[in-house]
Amino acid sequence: MVLGAFGAHALKAQLSAEALSIWQTAVQYHFWHALALLAVALAGSGPWFKVSGWLLIAGLFLFSGSLYALALGAPRGLGMVTPLGGFALILGWLAFAVAAIRR
Repeated sequence: MVLGAFGAHALKAQLSAEALSIWQTAVQYHFWHALALLAVALAGSGPWFKVSGWLLIAGLFLFSGSLYALALGAPRGLGMVTPLGGFALILGWLAFAVAAIRR
């Protein structure tokens, strides 16, 4: 929520509409996957839950982190990291599904 508010208020006058859109995407994915991490933590323990949690954390850093950086003016080449983060998020969800099914 803090990053969303920061983007909506502090960065609104500083960034282009495209950069604000990138920031908003990062905030949305960050929010939903933070909730997913909470669900993983509450769902139980076990190797698949741990794998899921670590993949979601890595995905958040790579996906949302690269988008935050791009919105703030990082070199466009950093955008090559974003799909890796998305892939980690997908793998995190798959690991969570495996953990839930095996439970």
